[in-house]
Amino acid sequence: MKRVIVGALIALSFSTMLVSCNESNPTAYKLSTEDEKTFYAMGLMLGQNLSKLEMTENELKAFSKGIYTAAKNQKAEVEWMEYQMKVQEMFQARMQKAGEKQKVDGAKFMENFLKEPGVKKTESGLAYKVITEGTGASPKATDEVEVHYHGTLMDGTVFDSSIDRKETVSFPLDRVIKGWTEGLQLMKEGGKAKFLIPSELGYGEMGAPPKIPGGATLVFEVELIKIKKPGDKSAEKSANAVTDKGATDKKKK
Repeated sequence: MKRVIVGALIALSFSTMLVSCNESNPTAYKLSTEDEKTFYAMGLMLGQNLSKLEMTENELKAFSKGIYTAAKNQKAEVEWMEYQMKVQEMFQARMQKAGEKQKVDGAKFMENFLKEPGVKKTESGLAYKVITEGTGASPKATDEVEVHYHGTLMDGTVFDSSIDRKETVSFPLDRVIKGWTEGLQLMKEGGKAKFLIPSELGYGEMGAPPKIPGGATLVFEVELIKIKKPGDKSAEKSANAVTDKGATDKKKK
């Protein structure tokens, strides 16, 4: 959580130091040099998860004023050391609120998905629909598999896709999020399925910033290419969004 908070503050720093704290509409600022465009791009990359804080215009201006004051070595209006705990508490509270909304929206999304023909739901909460029935074997949790996949949020935003990268990926099935470990075992080689994975089977309360918000329900279309045999060195690349080497800071799911 502290790393997320620091990242968010750095992102706001980059995005606000380019304009004066008195600027009523920072987006009206015209980028003119390559350095400014580079800083703007940096702000975009670092600030992707800041929308979840739902800052008001006055809150954003207050933050900008703090950055401006410190950068210009002006006298501070508050003692920032006294506010460190409040910063963490506010950030956590707003992220939790955003996560709760994600869960509510996810429940509604799941409800609609379950109305589609052929959709099934497991006891754990995983919902899936067979797109193409496979003819080969089904993997065990201890197997390594080769897959093609396309992952999106509920609104269709793509957060990771081997299909877009045009290369399959391989990984041990017990080293991915729970929804994948369970879902792939329901498939057969050559098969394709659509998974709807609730947050408790995905990235939980924290999500995987900046692409996957806390509490997010994930949508995957997955094709099981094959179950890899020992010594098979093909497609050794790991899947960023679903393995423990991906967006969860190397935490095993």
